[in-house]
Amino acid sequence: MNYAEESLKKHYEWKGKIKVITDIPVKTSEDLSLAYTPGVAQPCLEIQKDVNKSYELTRRWNLCAVVTDGTAVLGLGDIGPEAGMPVMEGKCVLFKAFGDVDAFPLCIKSKDVDEIVNTIYLLSGSFGGVNLEDIAAPRCFEIERKLKEKCDIPIFHDDQHGTAIVVLSGLINALKVVGKDKEKVKVVVNGPGSAGIAVSKLLLSYGFKNLTLCNREGIMTENSKDLNWAQKEMLEVTNLDHKTGTLKDALVGADIFLGFSGPNMVTEEMVRSMNKDAIIFACANPTPEIFPDEAKKGGAKVISTGRSDFPNQINNVLVFPGLFRGAFDVRAKDINEEMKMAAAVAIANLISDDEVNENNIIPKAFDPRVKEVVAKAVAEAARRTGVARI
Repeated sequence: MNYAEESLKKHYEWKGKIKVITDIPVKTSEDLSLAYTPGVAQPCLEIQKDVNKSYELTRRWNLCAVVTDGTAVLGLGDIGPEAGMPVMEGKCVLFKAFGDVDAFPLCIKSKDVDEIVNTIYLLSGSFGGVNLEDIAAPRCFEIERKLKEKCDIPIFHDDQHGTAIVVLSGLINALKVVGKDKEKVKVVVNGPGSAGIAVSKLLLSYGFKNLTLCNREGIMTENSKDLNWAQKEMLEVTNLDHKTGTLKDALVGADIFLGFSGPNMVTEEMVRSMNKDAIIFACANPTPEIFPDEAKKGGAKVISTGRSDFPNQINNVLVFPGLFRGAFDVRAKDINEEMKMAAAVAIANLISDDEVNENNIIPKAFDPRVKEVVAKAVAEAARRTGVARI
């Protein structure tokens, strides 16, 4: 099937992938009086007395805003907020299908950090949480940080943290396959954008020690040109051996390659220079940094991509629906590091030690167990860390 051609045809047919439907009957004068005036005044007054009643008397308890500025849309780049709408609608479909979370797309016509933050904050009373989507780095880091400071509902940038969670879950099992320790392995991360930086931070939190970040120039150092503030911060906790050189140089003696960059960045020869039983997560889409067959020829033991036509797909749909389900179930104020870690471990644990092998380190996207185990783990972590309200 030509997915581009068929999808365009379907979008003309669908005229949008989501719609609002009423959840109650409105067929009689009595129905109208209960759902609207005069009866609706009473729940309004209850919420006026206690704003938390908005979670009990409206759909806010299950409603997530999916927000973009259209600057980093699904590998297409800065195509504008209106052009990003089909992706945001698609994200809302996934929220409902995989997490039974109602989601609504908001595409903001601004690239100004404070304008975007203020817009979302002013609307935040309508939602139980906010999923930031397809916002370019480093703007996305600042927007998320400022929103977390201002809002009392979960703020989650899926391109950062959804990716980080699913990568960590895959690595937990990949290390079992190769029999290596997280504290001892050398990790090379190529592409220090939103995903690469968030993955690196979560790995460090989980206990990985030795990370080297690479950009277009090669190994990131204090002398690298045009680093943004988020990348400069990462230099304080990565490349502790002060290596210099290209990506090829960085991979010599490495155990793990994590790619969030572009197509064909890694060769069979480069994989061959890595340590025995190397782990390769080549996540660039649709063309990975290296295809699995070539990585295998180079000696890699465990290989993962972002594609569904190869084993071990890195797919964020394993994360965000269940994560928001769990956060909403306990009316969490935040999605913190412990909740993200709990989600990663829960996903990894779905593959038992008996089942784990080089072609089976992560559950499939349609595994029906994922939502429940992620939601449960996230809810428990929220209660444990004091951000749950019920």
